[in-house]
Amino acid sequence: MFIDTHCHLDAEEFGDTQADVVRDAHAAGVSRIVVPAVARANFDSVRSLCEQYPSCSPAYGIHPMYTDTAMPNDLLVLRDYLQQHRPIAVGEIGMDFFINHYDQARQEFFFVEQLKLAREFDLPVLLHIRKATDTILKNLRQHKVRGGIAHAFNGSLQQADEFIKLGFKLGFGGAMTYSRATKLRELAATLPLESIVLETDAPDIPPDFLDRGLPNEPKYLPRIAQTLADLRGMTLEEVAIATTQNAQSIFVN
Repeated sequence: MFIDTHCHLDAEEFGDTQADVVRDAHAAGVSRIVVPAVARANFDSVRSLCEQYPSCSPAYGIHPMYTDTAMPNDLLVLRDYLQQHRPIAVGEIGMDFFINHYDQARQEFFFVEQLKLAREFDLPVLLHIRKATDTILKNLRQHKVRGGIAHAFNGSLQQADEFIKLGFKLGFGGAMTYSRATKLRELAATLPLESIVLETDAPDIPPDFLDRGLPNEPKYLPRIAQTLADLRGMTLEEVAIATTQNAQSIFVN
């Protein structure tokens, strides 16, 4: 069985087809789906979906791309959610220096405050690290948490090693399926297997085998896992067992 450690099941691309998405994932062998929130506005929708589908587990957090409109009071709401609903992680949180006109100070404020909440409630974190890896690492060293997942990792071997030292697993997702992603595929092939988890980031980051324009889905996770197996010279079953154990070692429930 497989665990999709990152899927935005409430995304508008799925419309009202979540029941089909979850059913198809189960049929493909995906037994658990982690659903991270991105802003206060979707805390309720994530909670509702995860209550409706028991194989889905929520994470609550404020995504860096939503910090421009987030208010400090949103952190109090987040704290209430962490206390009352006990999610599987704090996330999706982090920093993003790829977007236009980003406000680094504002992103960093919300990131640090959410790391403090993760420490308070002893929860792992789901990290968004696009073009901000070194700044993320700096803050993780200053505000240590119990670990988590560096989602959509695309950094260097040295950066990967630093995350691993801090107790993090790495997710590569569908990006790993592209033959031109040579550096990423090299990491997937050579990093310790115990440091790798599987994810789709559905409906985003479609794998190479998916027709253009179609949303990514958790049901494609085993085919993404097959790429990892091929890169490492392993069987799909071996990858499924190892990555499932890796994910289970991170999450608290």
